[in-house]
Amino acid sequence: MSIETIERDFHQKVSAQIRLAAEGVERFRVFTPFMFDDGDHLDIVLRKDGARWVLSDEAHTYMHLTYDVDEKDLHGGTRQKIISNTLSMFQIEDHDGELILDVPEERYGDALYSFVQGLLKISDVAYLSRERVRSTFMEDFREVMTGAVPEDRRSFDWCDPERDPQGMYTVDCRVNGLQRPLFVHALASDGRTRDATIALLQFERWDIPFRSLAIFEDQESINRKVLARFSDVCEKQFSSLTANQERIMRFLNESIFE
Repeated sequence: MSIETIERDFHQKVSAQIRLAAEGVERFRVFTPFMFDDGDHLDIVLRKDGARWVLSDEAHTYMHLTYDVDEKDLHGGTRQKIISNTLSMFQIEDHDGELILDVPEERYGDALYSFVQGLLKISDVAYLSRERVRSTFMEDFREVMTGAVPEDRRSFDWCDPERDPQGMYTVDCRVNGLQRPLFVHALASDGRTRDATIALLQFERWDIPFRSLAIFEDQESINRKVLARFSDVCEKQFSSLTANQERIMRFLNESIFE
C-alpha cells in the first residue's frame, strides 16, 4: 500500500487533519490533531518492524505522564489497573515503556483510531493526581436528572453491556423510552469533556442510535480546543447547571414527553 493510500485511509477513518512526514526508510511521523490536556500533541510514528507495520509512541506517553505522576506510581494501584485494562482493550503492547500497536491486514485507519483512543485513555491516569474536588456538581446533576426523569426511564453510569463489557465508554445518565435514547454527560473538566468526546465518537462507530446532551459545571473553564472538538459531536449543551436548571428541566420534560 502506498503512503498516499495510507494517508487517505487515515483521513477516512480518523481525521482529515492527519498528515504523514517521512523520517527515513519505511518510517513516518504521524501528525494528528489529538492532544494531551496541556496542549502537547500525541507523539506517533508509523514504521516497518521486520515484516509488519506498527504504530509506536516511542515511549512519549509515559514520559508525558511523569510530568504529573511519579514514575513508580504508574506501576501500581489504580493507575496500573487503568493502564493494563486499556492496553488489553486496544491490543496495545508495552515494550519497556514504548507503546506499540500492530497494523492488521493493512487496516491503517482502524489501527490509528484505536491507538489514539488508547493513548488518550492512558493519559487519564494523570487526573487521579490533578482532578480538583468537585463540591456538589455531580450530586446536583443526579438530583436534577432524578427530579426530571422517572426512575424507570433513566440509567446512571450507563455503558453498552454487549459492545463494552469493561465500561470504557460511559454515559453519566441514559434516558430511555425515546425513539432514540438521550445520552447525558455531566462535564466539570477538560478530561471529562475529552472522554465524553471519545465516547460519543465510539457510539457513532458502533451505529448506536442516540441523541446527546451535555451539562457543564462551568463551560467557560473548559479549554477552547477541547470544547471545540466536543461541540462537533454533541447535539445540545448547557453552559452551566446552576444558571440553566429551569431550562434543563424543561428540555428534559419536552424530550421525554415529545
